[in-house]
Amino acid sequence: MLLPLIAGAVAFAAASQGLAQEKLAAPNLNLPGLSEYANPEAPENKPLANTSELILEAKLKEGDPDIERGLVWRVFSPEPDDNDKLPLVASAKGGTISLHLPEGSYLVHVAYGRAGATKRITMHKGTRHESMILDAGGLKLNAVLPEGGKIPEKLLRFSIYEGDEDNANDRSLIIPNVKPNSVVRLNTGTYHVVSNYGSANAIIRADIRVEAGKLTEATVEHRAAQVTLKLVRERGGEAMADTAWSVLNASGDPVRESVGAYASMVLAEGEYVAIAKNKDRIYQRDFKVVSGQNEEVEVLANGDYEPAGDESLD
Repeated sequence: MLLPLIAGAVAFAAASQGLAQEKLAAPNLNLPGLSEYANPEAPENKPLANTSELILEAKLKEGDPDIERGLVWRVFSPEPDDNDKLPLVASAKGGTISLHLPEGSYLVHVAYGRAGATKRITMHKGTRHESMILDAGGLKLNAVLPEGGKIPEKLLRFSIYEGDEDNANDRSLIIPNVKPNSVVRLNTGTYHVVSNYGSANAIIRADIRVEAGKLTEATVEHRAAQVTLKLVRERGGEAMADTAWSVLNASGDPVRESVGAYASMVLAEGEYVAIAKNKDRIYQRDFKVVSGQNEEVEVLANGDYEPAGDESLD
């Protein structure tokens, strides 16, 4: 009984294949004649025919070797577009580069980190070689405690501002959150550097000069320490949860506020008042911070207290 079924299936498959081949037969197309090769002399096949080569290199200062890597080149048209912006014509990264540009005027900008230089050039027929002088150097920042004590890098950050002495109260921020021991490339000049140890009041400021072709290494000294506050019922006891903390300096100005069983912070050397609010009670303790001496400060919750009321802790 299987033989007739198999024979029928084979016949059906053969018929289907023949039908498919009939459907997929190539159409009769009348194609135009094609040339055997692309003419290399045709204008569309010579995109660089009407351009000239521009070779660009950059140095930190006159007489220095060429910078081999880390440069960002941008070439702009000097005429603004409809959005009042200079159109970008070409860009490249690396060291010395070669570009092909049509005849005309251009603005060439090279950046090396935060250092940069711009020059207007005019392209004519033939190769042009242009050397850019960045007049730049490097800045490497770090901070220590007295007598060379180390500061955890995760707690240390720098901000670099313009060094304009005539506008000291409104300096422009150039680079925020600079990590210690990282090299920042800047144009030659004087910069205002702010060092933050922690996020409270341990702040050091300094004006630092960057020289062309040199790496300037600057280390500032912080007089501060890490402090951990906790509210306890007895000395050495467990910290009480849900505590609101406020730390005041000797003048009564707020320095830091936080909520939790522990309040950890970095404070500049000096005298402070720790105020702890837990439920409807307020406790406080005077304490002193000595530079480089990290400590745990306990506030006892079994002494006199005041109702919190609606009064501010400030």
